[in-house]
Amino acid sequence: HSHGAVFAEVKVDPDLGQVRVTRMIGAFAAGRIINPKLVRSQLIGGMIWGVSLALHEEAIIDHRSGRIMNANLGEYHVPVNADIPAIETFTVDEHDPFVNPLGIKGVGEIGITGSAGAVANAVAHATGIRVRRFPVRISDLVPPVS
Repeated sequence: HSHGAVFAEVKVDPDLGQVRVTRMIGAFAAGRIINPKLVRSQLIGGMIWGVSLALHEEAIIDHRSGRIMNANLGEYHVPVNADIPAIETFTVDEHDPFVNPLGIKGVGEIGITGSAGAVANAVAHATGIRVRRFPVRISDLVPPVS
């Protein structure tokens, strides 16, 4: 199996609770890399997907009918270029002759696996508040005004 580690840096507005990811870096071991450009693009795409999961995406369900209320891209919030930070990826050379004769492994979704958790950990480090659900909402970080 492929494996990796992702680290995120966030800025949190102390008054508003707005979270911005400012930098992400990931290091991955995926066996023998045949096409480095494709692998890099796949990993960056997965990390963007992780930012989206952590801060943007949420399916809103009508509990009475069971229907998804934001089932189109006009209402379903996904990140745009301005929401995505500087992302760096590294692949670690790995020789695994037991996985298959070529020593190659998949990188299909390995970029996302640690990305949302890395963002949540960065938010916890910045605020001292551990959020245990996605997306991280402003209301999770700013106590209600009394």
